[in-house]
Amino acid sequence: MDFAPSPRAADLIERLQAFMEEEVLPAEPVFAQQMAESGDPHFHPPVMEQLKARAKERGLWNLFLPHVTEWTPDPVSNTDYAPLAEISGRSPLAPEALNSAAPDTGNMEILSLFGTPEQKEQWLVPLLAGEIRSCFAMTEPDVASSDARNIQLSIRREGDEYVLNGRKWWISGAANPRCRVAIVMGKTDPDAPTYRQQSMVLVPMDTPGLTIVRDLLVFGYNDREGHCELRFDDVRVPVTNILGEEGGGFALAQARLGPGRIHHCMRCIGMAERALELMCRRVVTREAFGKSLAEQGVIQEWIADSRIEIEQARLLTMKTAWLMDTVGNKGARVEISAIKVVAPAMALRVVDRAIQAHGGGGVSQDFPLAGMYAGLRTLRFADGPDEVHRMQLARRELGRYLQAD
Repeated sequence: MDFAPSPRAADLIERLQAFMEEEVLPAEPVFAQQMAESGDPHFHPPVMEQLKARAKERGLWNLFLPHVTEWTPDPVSNTDYAPLAEISGRSPLAPEALNSAAPDTGNMEILSLFGTPEQKEQWLVPLLAGEIRSCFAMTEPDVASSDARNIQLSIRREGDEYVLNGRKWWISGAANPRCRVAIVMGKTDPDAPTYRQQSMVLVPMDTPGLTIVRDLLVFGYNDREGHCELRFDDVRVPVTNILGEEGGGFALAQARLGPGRIHHCMRCIGMAERALELMCRRVVTREAFGKSLAEQGVIQEWIADSRIEIEQARLLTMKTAWLMDTVGNKGARVEISAIKVVAPAMALRVVDRAIQAHGGGGVSQDFPLAGMYAGLRTLRFADGPDEVHRMQLARRELGRYLQAD
């Protein structure tokens, strides 16, 4: 395994670092001011469109798709994308500015792989252009959705239409006024074999019967994209809105979630790097008990442990990306589960130390650390909770011994 960036990746890394320093980081206070002045928690600040335009000009657009499409004839590999996603993780503005933000990336990926020409024209093209946003509706409030077999939303065929009834929640992005379409997973045939009961359909957000019930707050934060509860009351869409084939929803979910999981992990490393940088800058400027915080043994231990843990997580992320490129997402599923457990937990520890080093300021709005912590903590649920990934890892390890017996 050679993790040295390819010449193309090295060029993109240099350009992205310059974009972050010159455009994205200076835009953070502007973004915050525009949000505050709007009074709307789901406002779309004009500065974001400026950043998107500049990212396009710099050739930093839609870098996340690792396979050839008519829109990405020369795609960036997972291995080359890893350091780019890490850099983007340093700012909450960067993923959207680069058109590489969840849940759109996963939705664009499965649309590019499984969408019909008509579906691609209607939804994928404007998503790739950054003109609209989307959401992915899988999790439900009435069942343990960590086991996707539990999903209960009904997708019933009536003639040339599907009729949807049920509830979803924690649907990220649904409150964004630019969110135009949801990919909804539900049951088309409860009597089919376990993994053929589910299907996915495309549901425009303005379809009658689809209601945004409420935003769900995360540690008191009302996220700009929203994490919403949705209700579907006799929501009707044409049968041509099926994504893939009827009964193929579970397989599509697995195809979608693998790349999304590693993208989150890549960005986690970027957040951890920024938190470590903030911690170091803070402790060299503060003094307690007659010497700087940087000279305190406990602080030095925090910094050393943070560097060690970041490097460990980065290595596993790179190995996982390399496997995805060489043996495919299915062949890398064990490593994807492993890094999905490791990276958010690592970043949480680093951010927690940085908060402690900042004192009361660390939990205030004057630093990005509190927001980082809230976002990272949710990643221990998103795309499968830690416990499910650990269960899969344990089954893989035990399987060899059970077969031997």
